[in-house]
Amino acid sequence: MPNDCISYQDSGYFSPLMNDYLNRKPELEKLYNRFPTLENFGAQIAEKQSNFDHFKREKLVAVLNQQYSEIVASKPTQQNIEALSDQKTFTITTGHQLNLFTGPLYFLYKIISTINLTRELNEKYPENNFVPVYWMATEDHDFEEINYFNYNGKKFRWNRESLGPVGRLSTQGLDEIFEVFSLELGSGTNASTIRDLFENAYLKHDNLADATRFLANALFGEHGLVIIDADNADLKSNFIQYIKDELLFRNSEKLVLETISKLNNYPIQVNPREINLFYINNNLRERIIFEGGLYKINNTSITFSEAEILSEVENHPENFSPNVIMRPLYQEVILPNLCYIGGGGELAYWLELKAYFDYVKVPFPILLLRNSVLLATEKQANKADRLNLDWADLFLKQNVLVNKKIAELSEFPIDFSPQKKFLQQQFENLHHMATQTDKSFIGAVKAQETKQLKGIENLEKRLLKAQKRKHADALERIKELQNSIFPFCGLQERQVNFAEFYIQNGSELIKKLFKELNPLKNQFDILVF
Repeated sequence: MPNDCISYQDSGYFSPLMNDYLNRKPELEKLYNRFPTLENFGAQIAEKQSNFDHFKREKLVAVLNQQYSEIVASKPTQQNIEALSDQKTFTITTGHQLNLFTGPLYFLYKIISTINLTRELNEKYPENNFVPVYWMATEDHDFEEINYFNYNGKKFRWNRESLGPVGRLSTQGLDEIFEVFSLELGSGTNASTIRDLFENAYLKHDNLADATRFLANALFGEHGLVIIDADNADLKSNFIQYIKDELLFRNSEKLVLETISKLNNYPIQVNPREINLFYINNNLRERIIFEGGLYKINNTSITFSEAEILSEVENHPENFSPNVIMRPLYQEVILPNLCYIGGGGELAYWLELKAYFDYVKVPFPILLLRNSVLLATEKQANKADRLNLDWADLFLKQNVLVNKKIAELSEFPIDFSPQKKFLQQQFENLHHMATQTDKSFIGAVKAQETKQLKGIENLEKRLLKAQKRKHADALERIKELQNSIFPFCGLQERQVNFAEFYIQNGSELIKKLFKELNPLKNQFDILVF
């Protein structure tokens, strides 16, 4: 089985909302600005260019230069940072949490999608420049989501207390993780590369934001990736008017709830609060609550009057952190951004925000679903061939796959649908006769029909069990293969760390991903190594 692909819609791993978005269902058109096609970027460029001033560009470049002062930036990255001062330069952005050692594989896929899209845009629109940006989620505070990674079926967890923004968290204690992980890696050139990468990132930087910047730069700096930490006073000074508006008028909740009311048929990804801001310091990230005419910081004794909190915003904007509802707006205010690349869950909450963006008069970016990838070894691909499986088979839920293969392996039909249909036809005649007699006979016919259909279904289930026992060896090999590619019956990209594949393939892993992934094709790629 060679490299292949399957549509997101056929993979079975995307929500109805994402499938309908990819299918451009007309009911969703009011929830986004432009669908991600190369041609649609032309209008997006014109709209963003007229909305983003040079003062913001100068401040952005100054902050990025300061943030890169402690690491070695590649020439392409340096050029991209300086290019951001030009009004013809725009960003393509992805964001991700500060997962320990990148967390699961899709960290790579997000960034490679972003870089590859900028390359396509540079070819399509040579009069402009396009810069790939990785937005580090340094202000998040859900430490339990990011404090581990999986390698070879083992979980490496960083146990410590975290109360404030995770980007400010000290890397103290990661030397213990390094010692255990280093032993697990074994020997060899690729193992040494991974070992050095972890050590240089986490043992030689004081906080998680700096460590993650180093790591992402080491992996993707040569491709011109620009990494931004938006937990910054200068950047937040550009967001002051929106923070004040949220505190005073609290329109985001109303506008997002109006949008949510139009999503009746879909699960809601996030719900807004009355005020969608946190108050933060090194050891604090708590909601701002308006109560009794005062602004209170949840779970603390800190309170502000209206005048006091507006003064705090003006003088210390760095103390205010947007939550999931306002973070996208903050991003689009401080970056000359055209497109956000994210996973299905991320795009689902972005689709709740269009009316809010319209209210604040900030262009809504193009939303692009990141690349998804299944990585397989040649051994696994050959085993699938021997078991007469294709990739579409392996994407099926395991019980569905097992029943499908049993039907193929069985020497006779296991599906008793023809027998059920024949029985129902016979009872149709009896029902017709029953209508011409008394009601008790009608009930007796219905009861007998139910009983006999139930009997056929029970026979069908017993036959299926018997065939499963007969073909147990083949089914076990099928399940074993699927479990090796879909750990815990879920997507590999959400479980496995990149180190697992880097150990086997070295730098060829990332090279192949860059070569094969096309962010605008909307397909789930299967790559065989």
